Amino acid sequence: MSIQHYTCLPPFTNIKIRIYLDPIGHSRFYSLVSSPFSHSPPPMLPYATIQEAEAAVGRSLTVAETIWFNYSATKSDYFLYCHNILFLFLIFSLIPLYYLFLEFFLEKYIHSYKIQPKVNLTLSDSFRCYKSVMRMFILVVGPLQLVSYPSIKMIGIRTSLPLPSIWEIAAQLMVYFFVEDYTNYWIHRFLHCKWGYEKIHKVHHEYTAPIGFAAPYAHWAEILILGIPSFLGPAMVPCHIITFWLWIGLRQIEAIETHSGYDLPWTPTKYIPFYGGPDYHDYHHYVGGLSQSNFASVFTYCDYIYGTDKGYRYQKKVLQQLREGSKTNVGEQNGFSHISGEDIKVD
Repeated sequence: MSIQHYTCLPPFTNIKIRIYLDPIGHSRFYSLVSSPFSHSPPPMLPYATIQEAEAAVGRSLTVAETIWFNYSATKSDYFLYCHNILFLFLIFSLIPLYYLFLEFFLEKYIHSYKIQPKVNLTLSDSFRCYKSVMRMFILVVGPLQLVSYPSIKMIGIRTSLPLPSIWEIAAQLMVYFFVEDYTNYWIHRFLHCKWGYEKIHKVHHEYTAPIGFAAPYAHWAEILILGIPSFLGPAMVPCHIITFWLWIGLRQIEAIETHSGYDLPWTPTKYIPFYGGPDYHDYHHYVGGLSQSNFASVFTYCDYIYGTDKGYRYQKKVLQQLREGSKTNVGEQNGFSHISGEDIKVD
């Protein structure tokens, strides 16, 4: 099989068409070879065999690329995109069970890590929340995924080979988290104005002591609105569909953790700079109502810059002082050995 290149006009586009010819000269398939300055990723190619894919890529496929080829070669891009529905269903259903297991089976070991220890929801309360989330999933989230495919193609999410490197995936995910965090901060602040809260956001705040299942528990309009920040990052920096799956999955897992109600010391996210975490977001739910504190979804820099974390920082300062005082006076103060954030509320 021979390969011929043809440069397209105008010449400043620096785009070539790579045509693959069989032994008798018939065109089998083609690919676009874009310059580093081209913003549109090449479409998925109709490779018939791994050998054709390797000829198109110009090297042997990696193990991961071979697995991806064997899985995706006969599937449409739309079918691959719709994997989001399955992934979201599994994340919403399974990840919160981890915290549920800790609470009901290892309660005596992790009680000290519970952020609001005076609040205890029953198992039926948790599954009632899950049923509400699944109802919204079926009526809103699933259909939204089904109809949003054209926008995904428009921004350039690709399914083709080669697969992105680990460093490319990590860099893109970092961009997505920062873009989503900044835009989500301002939308969240809007939802805490009187109209936004009363009409939309108060549904999510029904849980003043959040649980994992309550992370996606929200008004249908909020689900649609908060989809915008999640979409902006990939729109700005298009990626491979695998990176897109990782982005959607990691963002939802992070949301479940921050709504878990437990500030567990062994979670890896504690090593992420400026990460808010469960204790940070739990305070936002605890203050509730028209709260003007802790709007950040992932990181804390926006709250710090715009001064919307003052109540939280004041509460932490007072709690620290009270704990230090209780240690020195533990023999004199009965029942004061444990102090939680529930005893102090500052907006």
